[in-house]
Amino acid sequence: MRKGKKSPDGMTFLEHLEDLRKRIFYSFIAVIGAVIPAWFFSKFLYKILALPVTQFLPEGKNLVFTSLTAPFLLYMKVSFLAAVLATAPFLFLQVWYFIAPGLYQKEKKNVVPFVLFTSFFFMAGAVFAYFIVFPFACKFFLGMGADFDAMITVDQYFNLALRVILGIALVFELPTLVFFLSKMGIITARWMIKYFKYAVLLIFILAAIITPTPDPITQSIVAFPMLGLYGLSILIAFIVGKKREKKKKKSEEDLAG
Repeated sequence: MRKGKKSPDGMTFLEHLEDLRKRIFYSFIAVIGAVIPAWFFSKFLYKILALPVTQFLPEGKNLVFTSLTAPFLLYMKVSFLAAVLATAPFLFLQVWYFIAPGLYQKEKKNVVPFVLFTSFFFMAGAVFAYFIVFPFACKFFLGMGADFDAMITVDQYFNLALRVILGIALVFELPTLVFFLSKMGIITARWMIKYFKYAVLLIFILAAIITPTPDPITQSIVAFPMLGLYGLSILIAFIVGKKREKKKKKSEEDLAG
């Protein structure tokens, strides 16, 4: 798009970039603002985050660090993760404000459902990862290394936890994404059913990327809920599609009358 040329929503390319910059800036300020109070509880938050692995370590054993600054950086990262989870509704609101100019006026009224559903499924994914997937993965890895002394560094552990928790939390956004794409008429339940076999393949590929273990059991623990989410998404697309068809039929009858 050339400079000054307007998009269908009436905004130029530079105006879209400026709006994107503003949304990123607001999100950054919100996260930084939440990091400050989270820092005061960072040691407590770390103990919670480390529980999936420490519960399987021998008594008296803890995670280790190999550099002088590692503990400080770890507590900063833990505070940042807590801040992202705490400010998730505001972050999703900024996402909505960014895409809203391209929506119809009646579609813009869905801001509250969008924020509520995205926040709910995001947190549900994080909870599922923390309580189900990650402990199972930690137990699997420690079991594989039972003949050795575990020396797990805090850096390695946090990076793994971040990948699993945020990865699954984002995957759990599928029903919300499908809901709004269906309302805009971009996808339908019939289309999702048609490409179901490809969706299954993609889901297991994503599960393999997200999960830290190579065993099919852990991958299945992630993949099966994702398949359930896909099934829920088909149902959502079907209901939304029926409502769209009913409204369209009513509009045609009103015009004909």
